[in-house]
Amino acid sequence: MSMTRKLTAIVATLMMTLAVYAQAPQVLGDSHAMKRVKVSSKYLLLPVQEKVENANVRVLVDNQQMQSFNVKLAVDKVDYFVPLDLGRLKSKDVLLDITFHGDRRATGAVKDFICWREMKLSDEFDTTNRERFRPIYHHTPEYGWMNDPNGMFYKDGQWHLYYQWNPYGSQWENMTWGHSTSRDLLHWDAQPTAVEPDALGTIFSGSCVVDKKNDRVVAFYTSAGQHQVQSMAVSKDNGKTFVKEIDNPILTSNEPDFRDPKAFWNPELQAWNLVLAVGQEMRIFSSKDLKNWKFESAFGKGYGNHEGVWECPDLMKLQVRGTDTQKWMLICNINPGGPFGGSATQYFVGDFDGHTFTCDHKDTRWMDYGKDHYATVTFDNAPDGRRVALAWMSNWQYANEVPTKQFRSANSVPRDLDLFEYNGQYYCGVTPSKELLALRGKKTANPTEACEIVVDAKGPMTLTLSNTKGEQVTMRYDKAAKTFTMNREKSGDTAFSEAFPGETTAPVYGNIRQFRIFIDRCSIEVFDAEGRLAMTNLVFPTEPYSKLTVKGGKASVYQLAGF
Repeated sequence: MSMTRKLTAIVATLMMTLAVYAQAPQVLGDSHAMKRVKVSSKYLLLPVQEKVENANVRVLVDNQQMQSFNVKLAVDKVDYFVPLDLGRLKSKDVLLDITFHGDRRATGAVKDFICWREMKLSDEFDTTNRERFRPIYHHTPEYGWMNDPNGMFYKDGQWHLYYQWNPYGSQWENMTWGHSTSRDLLHWDAQPTAVEPDALGTIFSGSCVVDKKNDRVVAFYTSAGQHQVQSMAVSKDNGKTFVKEIDNPILTSNEPDFRDPKAFWNPELQAWNLVLAVGQEMRIFSSKDLKNWKFESAFGKGYGNHEGVWECPDLMKLQVRGTDTQKWMLICNINPGGPFGGSATQYFVGDFDGHTFTCDHKDTRWMDYGKDHYATVTFDNAPDGRRVALAWMSNWQYANEVPTKQFRSANSVPRDLDLFEYNGQYYCGVTPSKELLALRGKKTANPTEACEIVVDAKGPMTLTLSNTKGEQVTMRYDKAAKTFTMNREKSGDTAFSEAFPGETTAPVYGNIRQFRIFIDRCSIEVFDAEGRLAMTNLVFPTEPYSKLTVKGGKASVYQLAGF
């Protein structure tokens, strides 16, 4: 770039900045201010400081409220910026009506807040990865907070993933459906926001179905306002945009926890089923038209773990490997109540006739025995009858405090679900999806920040990942006790939460001959190669693990390919 062009760019940036500064805030009280913005660029970049309380921002155009959201506007320090999209408002004049929360004695006078000096107009928002813990091959939002995967479906060669998203900060707030797409379950492209809050409330979790008969994609989600109600939206362009049903809400209840609708086509019933999480049970509905739903039955009393609220259900028919037998499995995510504290995914195996689910067992069964596997749901309409699942890779005990800021949270690697038999009982099989084989590059002697480790176990096995800082993660397979354990007490940065350090232990159903271990910058996922064990844990080493020690087995380390 020539010197003249550089000077021109600098002047243009200064002019944009001055355009915001010139409009000083109108301070109307100890916690209330207004700021008028003359729109000359696509975005207004809002400065965020995570330690302060939320401010409520109402975006007004011609005296009409166009948008309302909460954001932690910076008081005396800027941690990062988030974009307010002004271009979509199609106005040259926007009024921000801002109410601050928090103790003014601690934060000082509103007029002195640093946010007024740091707000910037810009035609671009930089989403370049600035976080050393951002995963390389796991799905993450470009910026902001993410939790539950939502509305996942496959259509025309493309996997669609929606997710609980906060566009205005990297802690939980302003629940919206973000959207990403992939051709291979590994490389994800960010798409425009899919479903935004409205007068019924923010947009909590839900599902999508491919309605082949009517050539459309239909979304179901929880509108979380004064009460939780169920809403519906329709897409005629393969999930790019949705039009909300004019008659929303389509399902209501007086229950305080009434959420996370999972819909699916049931060919045996020749109708649609929908499962809802209500308190500590799952309620099942049926419908012929996806709009009018009939209550069929409830499941939950006397089964599984009830130490927390039941959430994010999924119900599917699965093959028992190696047999002609098929059984139904109900996924039930729970928080708290997980086997090692906080959130986790339990499941139930049984039968379902389109009206009532009947469970075969009384014991509690966990799909993954790590601390960081939650909100597990599967893709609708996956090819070849597959049941491909993703989970939110975090735990509500510390999800808001993990040491990242540009973004928070990632999804697990994709996993194919089936059933296997052990000692006369049926259990959920969890196998790394076949697409993950494309990650394998050349073999290397030592682990890297993102790699796959394959371990052939000869019997009892101990594996240790470590770095030059003395940080380590130890994994042990005890063949006699039939357990697998991972210890992350010395894994790196653990100080952000007392609930983070610790050890997780899983039961083993039969002898394990081979382990597959997927490492990314902040996560370790361990699988029995035959799909009878899954354990997912976050780690935050101050430098990547570079040494591998194995006793009782032979390990091969594969470099990452295709990234």
